[in-house]
Amino acid sequence: MPSESMFPIRVSCITLYMSVGCVVDTRLCGAFQNQMVVKTFMDMDQDSEEEKELYLNLALHLASDFFLKHPDKDVRLLVACCLADIFRIYAPEAPYTSPDKLKDIFMFITRQLKGLEDTKSAQFNRYFYLLENIAWVKSYNICFELEDSNEIFTQLYRTLFQVINNGHNQKVHMHMVDLMSSIVCEGDSVSQELLDTVLVNLVPAHKNLNKQAYDLAKALLKRTAQAIEPYITNFFNQVLMLGKTSVSDLSEHVFDLILELYNIDSHLLLSVLPQLEFKLKSNDNDERLQVVKLLAKMFGAKDSELASQNKPLWQCYLGRFNDIHVPVRLECVKFASHCLMNHPDLAKDLTEYLKVRSHDPEEAIRHDVIVSIVTASKKDLSLVNDHLLNFVRERTLDKRWRVRKEAMMGLAQIYKKYALQAEAGKEAAKQISWIKDKLLHIYYQNSIDDRALNEMWKCQNMLRHHVKDLLDLIKQPKSDSYNKAVFSKVMVITRNLPDPGKTQDFVKKLAQVLEEDEKVRKQLETLVSPSCSCKQAEVCVKEITKKLGSPKQPSNPFLEMVKFLLERIAPVHIDTESISALIKQVNKSIEGTADDEDEGVPTEQAIRAGLELLKVLSFTHPVSFHSAETFESLLGCLKMDDEKVAEAALQIFKNTGSKLEESFPHIKSVLLTVLQHKAKKGPPRQAKYAIHCIHAMFSNRDTHFAQIFEPLHKSLDTDNMEQLITPLTTLGHLAMLAPEQFAAPLKSLVANFIVKDLLMNDRIPGKKTTKLWVPDDEVSPETLAKIQGLKLMVRWLLGVKNNQSKSGNSTLRMLTAILSSDGDLTEQGKMGKPDMSRLRLAAGCAILRLAQEPCYHEIITLEQYQLCALVINDECYQVRQAFAQKLHKGLCRLRLPLEYLAVFTLCAKDPVKERRAHARQCLVKNINLRREYLKQHAAVSEKLISLLPEYVVPYAIHLLVHDPDYVKVQDIEQLKDIKEALWFVLEILMAKNENNSHAFIRKMVENIKQTKDGQCPDDPKINEKLYTVCDVAMNIVISKSTTYSLESPKDPVLPARYFTQPDKPKAANVLGAVNKPLSATGKLQTKLSRMETISNASSNSNPSSPGRSKGRLVSQTHIHVRSFIYTTIKVGVSKIC
Repeated sequence: MPSESMFPIRVSCITLYMSVGCVVDTRLCGAFQNQMVVKTFMDMDQDSEEEKELYLNLALHLASDFFLKHPDKDVRLLVACCLADIFRIYAPEAPYTSPDKLKDIFMFITRQLKGLEDTKSAQFNRYFYLLENIAWVKSYNICFELEDSNEIFTQLYRTLFQVINNGHNQKVHMHMVDLMSSIVCEGDSVSQELLDTVLVNLVPAHKNLNKQAYDLAKALLKRTAQAIEPYITNFFNQVLMLGKTSVSDLSEHVFDLILELYNIDSHLLLSVLPQLEFKLKSNDNDERLQVVKLLAKMFGAKDSELASQNKPLWQCYLGRFNDIHVPVRLECVKFASHCLMNHPDLAKDLTEYLKVRSHDPEEAIRHDVIVSIVTASKKDLSLVNDHLLNFVRERTLDKRWRVRKEAMMGLAQIYKKYALQAEAGKEAAKQISWIKDKLLHIYYQNSIDDRALNEMWKCQNMLRHHVKDLLDLIKQPKSDSYNKAVFSKVMVITRNLPDPGKTQDFVKKLAQVLEEDEKVRKQLETLVSPSCSCKQAEVCVKEITKKLGSPKQPSNPFLEMVKFLLERIAPVHIDTESISALIKQVNKSIEGTADDEDEGVPTEQAIRAGLELLKVLSFTHPVSFHSAETFESLLGCLKMDDEKVAEAALQIFKNTGSKLEESFPHIKSVLLTVLQHKAKKGPPRQAKYAIHCIHAMFSNRDTHFAQIFEPLHKSLDTDNMEQLITPLTTLGHLAMLAPEQFAAPLKSLVANFIVKDLLMNDRIPGKKTTKLWVPDDEVSPETLAKIQGLKLMVRWLLGVKNNQSKSGNSTLRMLTAILSSDGDLTEQGKMGKPDMSRLRLAAGCAILRLAQEPCYHEIITLEQYQLCALVINDECYQVRQAFAQKLHKGLCRLRLPLEYLAVFTLCAKDPVKERRAHARQCLVKNINLRREYLKQHAAVSEKLISLLPEYVVPYAIHLLVHDPDYVKVQDIEQLKDIKEALWFVLEILMAKNENNSHAFIRKMVENIKQTKDGQCPDDPKINEKLYTVCDVAMNIVISKSTTYSLESPKDPVLPARYFTQPDKPKAANVLGAVNKPLSATGKLQTKLSRMETISNASSNSNPSSPGRSKGRLVSQTHIHVRSFIYTTIKVGVSKIC
């Protein structure tokens, strides 16, 4: 209460203001006078009623439009402060009776509060005083009786939420909350508009824009929770239950708001949560998904007690784990990891539902079950029970590779953390001790997907060799050739890393660092050394990254690339120690002490799987096998009765035993005896691997080979066919590995025994059956011996690698004679159909093998090429299948010439859908492989005709022209088949118009039309077929492509053997060097009807396989040729060699 002495001063100030302020209208005078009035009012307290009467006129005057609309903001601020004090002095009443005037005054005060935004302003203290005053007095409560109160309150709230910022101190924040909370708590109601003004600040988008406004709204809701809860409940009831989304603009954010409100104060939603239980059972999939996402966050929050407080809602939520909608189930599963980590007490409730979902038909859900359990386990093993870990264990046998991989990797990470690093003590390590054994069983699966790890090791090994080569290059003296070699190796390494375009410069920089920094170079040499252990690798990687890293540069793309490269080449899990552990595990299975049966895997299968894994590792980590213990264990495997186990052990010896002779002489002597025995009397496959082991491991191999060759050569006898198969296999591989050593006896062996005695005689009549194929164990020993005889001839030629003695020509004639006679070379009719199918397959595959060697590819005539190609349309399904696989394998290795890719064109008319699909996949893979190869090897442009996939078109046209089923040139049905066959390959080639390839193909076809058929240039019917097929091809190119320009980027080059010189010669239009035209003795002309459907009762032969018509027409030329071949074979056998 001001002192009595102040009263005269107060009156004089007011009088001064009344006499000056009302008459003199200047900014300076008005401001000065207002400041005096403000000071006076600030010092005043609530006086008696008589004293209030003295200030009434002044209070009314300050509320006039003159001041409320004054142009000067400082004057307006001072007036607002005066008005606030007037409300304080007159509280709880107001000196203003007009509702409109009160509204104007409070809207005026609200507008002045905007000045709070600028905390640097010289007038900020006055703005703060204004806020403090109206908050303390609760001045706005006067508006409760006004009709426009909602408008006033809403504008106030909006203003305060707009001006709040991080420059304000706690007092400003507190006064704002006080001011707004009094309106909610003491008012009769809260309008939806006012509620929206508060809730909008909780919406994520607004929350991120103005964190201070969010904090203000949060504080307000906490303060007013009890008062505002009914209005919040009403809002959610209108939207969720009644569907009245028009009641608020925030209707689309209801689930976001529920989450925020729950996090602020769960009491705000006491009546809303039951509504969510209703929504969980909605028929709308999207709505259920939204509610599940919301409740996942609410139940999973760290300090949430919702599950215990609202058990009906929790049980209802758990029911959504079995929802019919896949995304809902997926969301529930994702929630599990957070729930397990934040609420271990709920693990029991979740276990049963996760068990069901671990068997979900959807791959993604099974995958995320694993992720959830593993994530929780990695945080703390105690969070998951044994049941949950067992779900992960089961999924290592999942039918999908992605799920199996996640389960295996997850178990590996858990084992590493708690068993190897012992982060949770011995008890935890004991709890998960089974993981090690389980992970070894990943190779019990037969699916090719599980071999992805094998490919990873192979790629790792290849990249390690590239880096080692780079290190060797860097040691050499610098020169022009040195720079080119380093650049070439850098490019090779770059291609094995992600995004080669970006990493190329980094790999160059690394090469430069290796030149300059000897320490880094030494560390990298240790890392790529075959003898580097996992522990050494870890040290090397740390040292290299430490050396190349920089604390001043936290984000270093170069270092990230180097880390990635090091991860790819470092032996992170395979070294001598790990190989030894694997060997011990295999030994346990052999001894019967492993728990294979407990894992649901037979012991025999476990042993095979372990050795298969070791076999893969023997290719990529051979040095890691160099220990007496390992070799002795493998030696024991060789003596086992299981053929597969012994085969795998032999292959491991071959890959790893290069230094066994000098390092382990005691093992060498025992092993040699075993190998010699298997080469002479073991099963065929073991005999093959035994020969290759001796060749790879022993220095005096010639002596050992001779000790095997001589007795086998002398003991060959056609009277006992079963005892002939292994010797022929062994001799065939000896002929391939040591053709010079046994040149003379091999020549005689092939001419006199293989051809004359074995192939040209049918001793035992085959079983009469309509089946085209029988299982391997039902094939007659004579047929198996003949197949090995054919393979021996081919292996011998592959070992010799030249055709000086014309043995290649004779062998090819023999093979094509087998094909043209349907597999019955003697045509005596003694052979059964399954045996004939086997021999046709063997002959076709033999030609493919020879075609991979350039010296023999050159002498394969066009007729022989066509006969070989027609095997892919053989009447027997298994022949077609096996031949296509051999063809694909040779093409993928870039060993077979490009014309053999055209053979897949003939698959277009295969009646079996799966065979057509497989052929298309082979075409796609080979075309992409060649395109990628050309991109990576720019220097091979001179070999473009042998690699560019588009050059398959001329060969495809040639095969279709000479297709025995294409008889009538203009027959509509036959032309449809031609069109289908062309489109079969053109569809893939024309999928992309890279480098205007469509125009290139069109130009190529046009050029072919200017030539004649190279095989029958004077045959008008053949040439008519050629031009007709070209017209069909041209029609396809034109109709299927609208994106090519008329000009071809290059002038196509046609293979000279297949087409004559053009009628109008053009420069470089025909390539004479592709295949040298050689005169072929005995051109075979056949008309084969291979697409006839034959009924086949064999369970191993597809009933809808394309058939060969026995009633085909054979020309007189063909008869004379066949007679000539047989005369050559029988009378002049020695000429074959």
